[in-house]
Amino acid sequence: MHVAHGLFLPPEPVKAAGPGTLPSAFDVSGLAVAAMGEAARAAADLAAGLPGPPVPGPAGITVDRDLASLWFGASFTPVGWELPPVWDAIAGDYRCADGWIRLHTNAAHHRAASLKVLGLGDGADRTTVAHSVERWAGEDLEAAVVAANGCAALMRSQARWLAHPQGGAVAAEPLVAWGAARQADDGGTRQGARPATSGRPLAGVRVLDLTRIIAGPVATRFLAMLGAEVLRIDPPDWEEAGLEVELTVGKRCARLDLKSAGGMAVLNELLAGADIFIHGYRPDALDRLGLSEAELAVRHPHLVNVALDAYGWSGPWAQRRGFDSLVQMSCGIADTGMGHFASERPHPLPVQALDHATGYLAAAAAIDAWRDRLAGTVRNPRLSLARTAVELMRTGPSDPQAPAPVLGKSLLLPEETEWGPGLRLPAAVHIAGLPLRTELPARGFGSAPARWQ
Repeated sequence: MHVAHGLFLPPEPVKAAGPGTLPSAFDVSGLAVAAMGEAARAAADLAAGLPGPPVPGPAGITVDRDLASLWFGASFTPVGWELPPVWDAIAGDYRCADGWIRLHTNAAHHRAASLKVLGLGDGADRTTVAHSVERWAGEDLEAAVVAANGCAALMRSQARWLAHPQGGAVAAEPLVAWGAARQADDGGTRQGARPATSGRPLAGVRVLDLTRIIAGPVATRFLAMLGAEVLRIDPPDWEEAGLEVELTVGKRCARLDLKSAGGMAVLNELLAGADIFIHGYRPDALDRLGLSEAELAVRHPHLVNVALDAYGWSGPWAQRRGFDSLVQMSCGIADTGMGHFASERPHPLPVQALDHATGYLAAAAAIDAWRDRLAGTVRNPRLSLARTAVELMRTGPSDPQAPAPVLGKSLLLPEETEWGPGLRLPAAVHIAGLPLRTELPARGFGSAPARWQ
């Protein structure tokens, strides 16, 4: 991605349309256009080599700035019912003895870890948590929660982050790190099962999705809109009700217990039939499952393996759990926003832009890798939220005079989800001859069997 005069530029020659701008200490709307533009460019490049009416290439791509900004927030509005809350009751920012810290407690085991460190019971409320947090030094509490397998992030400035060993390590990583290329000519195996055309360039391509919250699901949602068969796998007890309708559209969703021999056997069968594998596991977690990159390359040499994580792939925090809101605290985004808006507390981005941007960049990498795969070469990309943040922090604040993103209600698309009716945003990306669409409305986790169609 390219930055000039503190603003993102769309990838050449993708065009941006519309004035909508999210208010931020950084160019968030520009990031949305640039990341979506990269995914669109990759799709057009893939389509250009497939049978069917010619796609005019990147010159025929437009990204609507208003829509891109809105997609970075929420794409779905329920009609006649309400979405569950996205955040747990005690998740959020708290003042500690020497600054601010964020606790991420949406998952039950992460909530339990934070409360245990704070010496509190399950019934603790925000006031009780705040009283306990304020007695801790920030780095001590952050370290204690992480050691307890919880999720927390101390608010650091950009300068403090760059001086931190993890900040320095991430800044030295490429935005998309590509593994060593290997030859993998499968002699046309499953070629007949991939009815891809220039208008549906991923039709018949099987994508196994082991990602959650939010970057990975955004990536696979985009692949589904290009025709991919996406099968999402979740643990038996996983819930993220506030985002379910947002991140399952276009996909079939199954549950597997990967801690059981039976669950792992099914997963290995799915991997054997997959074309693209996208996951958000930390390297040590994959190793424990017997799914390291090296093992997958031996057992499934034709599989494209796309990896995502929070804090990067090198440095002392490479194995650390993390989420967009935590990375914003760690790397200086929330601190910069606090100063820019003269806030009395951490001021994050208006949307979880690191997640969404990394998702579209991952989709672009997956599509580029698939194009290489069709030519007989396998390359595996990996990305991180923290590395995407490096690009965003090269930009300046949004124009305070710019209009907010808007969309006429008449353009919204009706969708009958498992939970009720609603309206979905139209695609922000327009590629001549290549419509983005899916026939699968949002469905719940575990609503489909764990098998390929």
